[in-house]
Amino acid sequence: MNIQLHMNSRLDSSKAHPQLYWTHGGSRAAHSASLLCYSVLGKPLLLRGCSEMKGSKGCSYGLLVYLSLLVAWQTRSRVGVSASDAFKNNITLFTRILDRLLDGYDNRLRPGLGDRVTEVKTDIYVTSFGPVSDADMEYTVDVFFRQCWTDERLKFRGPMNILRLNNLMASKIWTPDTFFHNGKKSVAHNMTMPNKLLRIMENGTLLYTMRLTVQAECPMHLEDFPMDSHSCPLKFGSYAYTLTEVTYVWMRNATFSVEVAPDGSRLNQYDLRGQTVGNETIKSSTGEYTVMTVHFHLKRKIGYFVIQTYLPCIMTVILSQVSFWLNRESVPARTVFGVTTVLTMTTLSISARNSLPKVAYATAMDWFIAVCYAFVFSALIEFATVNYFTKRGWAWDGKSVVNDKKKEGSIMKKNNAYAVAVANYAPHIGKDSALPTVSKSAPAEPAKAQPVAKESKKTFNSVSKIDRMSRIIFPVLFGSFNLVYWATYLNREPVIKNMVPSH
Repeated sequence: MNIQLHMNSRLDSSKAHPQLYWTHGGSRAAHSASLLCYSVLGKPLLLRGCSEMKGSKGCSYGLLVYLSLLVAWQTRSRVGVSASDAFKNNITLFTRILDRLLDGYDNRLRPGLGDRVTEVKTDIYVTSFGPVSDADMEYTVDVFFRQCWTDERLKFRGPMNILRLNNLMASKIWTPDTFFHNGKKSVAHNMTMPNKLLRIMENGTLLYTMRLTVQAECPMHLEDFPMDSHSCPLKFGSYAYTLTEVTYVWMRNATFSVEVAPDGSRLNQYDLRGQTVGNETIKSSTGEYTVMTVHFHLKRKIGYFVIQTYLPCIMTVILSQVSFWLNRESVPARTVFGVTTVLTMTTLSISARNSLPKVAYATAMDWFIAVCYAFVFSALIEFATVNYFTKRGWAWDGKSVVNDKKKEGSIMKKNNAYAVAVANYAPHIGKDSALPTVSKSAPAEPAKAQPVAKESKKTFNSVSKIDRMSRIIFPVLFGSFNLVYWATYLNREPVIKNMVPSH
């Protein structure tokens, strides 16, 4: 019995389909084997199976293997074609949605014009804060500024819920005209492309985010410098739209609407304690406007100023008081101490003001330097007073010493005269009873002049009573001043309500 089976699928010009010939018997069958020939993707493959597979069972097995490969190949081809077609269809659908959204869209008109007030929800993420300039009273902050609002003209329906777009689409739709009220200079980052993000939800809600670097004013009150605290504001709102057209609200509650990155502080002289958020309404000649406010609370670090100013001032005052322990006759040494310390305090007071704005009031550091200057100058005045009274005492004692020396000289002359007389009239000494009396009594008087010289020497080297009092009064007063000063200023902590602590 001859069984002949022909499966023929021609190779199309555009697609590669398998081509199969299988014969068993008939004119196309060989006696020794059957030829199985198929072509896949234009590459012929010959399988000689009947003779090699040992009979009809082998040929049937080869046919099953071939059919399974054929089915798998066709399934994979269909899946690849369907995925590619779906991708192309999605791109086409995206393009059609965007074209339909912009068809007849006027970006000059705000959403809800003539119907409702446009509500803009805001959110700020601070990536870096600082530096802060005391001389210019300003600070720099780098933020991700987020705004969210609803525009019914941008509603759409499609296979996706959110359209994720960039700045090219943002320039074609209406966006809020937000500006910073206390900003001196604001920069929108454009490298390598404008750092802007736009998300459009299917219900017409938009999320617009941009990266900004803002240089803003920070009013400072430096009465407690350098133990001072400051609250630096950041204020923003609409430039053209009044309260009846556009209003701003925080996207989340006050605790989470403004967030500072954990490693976002770029401050060397301050600690960022936290921030408070709020809003206010301002009035101008063009109407009332909503203003959103953020206050960043700073506390100055005192370590730099202790090393640079306070310790040198304290050491200079202590050095000026060393002169109280020097001998009051050491005029050059005490003069050098007084003049040098006064000049040093003058230099320190000038250098301490270089990093501060030229304010008209005295700061806490100015008061400390002024008191130290007063102590140093008082030490110099004290030496001048001691030196003045020392000169008067020396002049009086000098006169008494001179008179004693004159008396001693006259006595010595008398003794010499008596000695000459005794030498000349030696044979008559025994007869003259007056001479022995003079010779015995004369040497007794010079001995009385010695205590006078010792007493005058003791008066010349005595310590002044003013120096003795200054050794106690000056250190006690300066120590008391330091206790009162540091206890007063270090315990001043501002009370801030609703402050959100920074990380």
